[in-house]
Amino acid sequence: MAKPGKWLLFGGVLLAVAAVYMVGKRKMTKTAVKKTYAKSEEVFGNPLMGYAPSAWREEVTDDIQLLYMDITWAELEPEEGIYDWTSIEQENQLARWQQEGKHLILRFICDIPREERHMDIPKWLYEKTGEAGTWYDGEYGKGFAPDYNNAELIACHAKAVEALGTHFGTDGLVAYVELGSLGHWGEWHVNYEEGIQCMPKEKVREQYITPWILAFPKAKLLMRRPFRAAKQYGMGLYNDMAGHARDTEEWLQWIREGGDYAQAEEEDALWAMPDFWKTAPSGGELTSSVSMEELLQTNLDETVQLLRDSHTTFLGPKIADEAYPEGYEAVLHQMGYRIRILDAELGGEGEQASSIRLTWENDGVAPFYGDWPVYVYVEDGDGETVEKEPVTMQLPALLPGVQMVTDTALTTKDLPGLAGNEGVYQIWIGAEDPMTGRPAVRLAMDVEYVDGRNRLF
Repeated sequence: MAKPGKWLLFGGVLLAVAAVYMVGKRKMTKTAVKKTYAKSEEVFGNPLMGYAPSAWREEVTDDIQLLYMDITWAELEPEEGIYDWTSIEQENQLARWQQEGKHLILRFICDIPREERHMDIPKWLYEKTGEAGTWYDGEYGKGFAPDYNNAELIACHAKAVEALGTHFGTDGLVAYVELGSLGHWGEWHVNYEEGIQCMPKEKVREQYITPWILAFPKAKLLMRRPFRAAKQYGMGLYNDMAGHARDTEEWLQWIREGGDYAQAEEEDALWAMPDFWKTAPSGGELTSSVSMEELLQTNLDETVQLLRDSHTTFLGPKIADEAYPEGYEAVLHQMGYRIRILDAELGGEGEQASSIRLTWENDGVAPFYGDWPVYVYVEDGDGETVEKEPVTMQLPALLPGVQMVTDTALTTKDLPGLAGNEGVYQIWIGAEDPMTGRPAVRLAMDVEYVDGRNRLF
């Protein structure tokens, strides 16, 4: 039988060896490098949000990342089954915007009041529908309002939307579709007090909605009012009276409570959907009923608050006038997402791979609605990308006020060492546009931003 003293001596040796080992182990451990980032209040444009002027504009400012394109049926299909893509693409400079990585809002329109007598549906369709509709000359202007209940019009509309989807709905250039089609300016209302036929009932309206869902599966769809279909299909909403206090409050009340649709003399046709903006955008354009001076100067605080209450992501084609720079920037600052990283922690041990932990936050009024992949990029001293790793996250899930933590493993060794020698490696973060394959989102933090990448270390 062994003596207790011998075991005590042996145990002491083991403890001593273990202590030496742990000291050595601690010496080998790379201390994690943690960095915090200041929030930026700088005003800038970003993809899928902000101002959206008409796509035919030859000059746009650097903050513009969205363009608005409306197409009348007469422009689209001058002859039955023949679509004038060439004219539409040239007029709206689609090749240019795609090359520049900008995206489009699309609205298809059958009736735009103007100063002269005219039709916005093609002549062949006017004849095919038996001239069903109303010629008008009233407060809004002159034009022709089709009979939206007409079976031929409905059938031809479905074919036109299918053609639009085949041509514009596959490459991601069209990010948002405002479901126009019905009413003056595609706003789902007419001036029926002047003898124009009322808007169709829900059963007929549905036939103007479902073709868009099939034709543009990659785009976010928006409706002028919170109809049952908007809630059912998870659509966004747009307000073409943005900045007009009374009309915007009425629009917000529909969203909060639902209500009747007087345009179709239909009760309870509008559904409450107060959280729609969490998954689909709130858009529209600035009202023409209030002067820019009132919107952007005299009543600027009210304009900004209405946009915040609406969780507005974009405005166009009527946008803020740059003659009022303070108002222009204040409105832009209160649209869409403002995603940033609060802090980053870079760690790793010895020869093991490194990892980076990021804490994210969104200080904007809306999420980012594109399901774009996010990557961490490691660059060497020559600026070459030596590693690119996907970040496991869904940007649209980053709602305002929500924090998210992501962990990404990196294969490059000893990255924490760059804290003492930042010339060896740089680490960047970026969200890549699937349309271009290039990073493009600027984060709202005080860091270097180059070619769509935000520098972390």
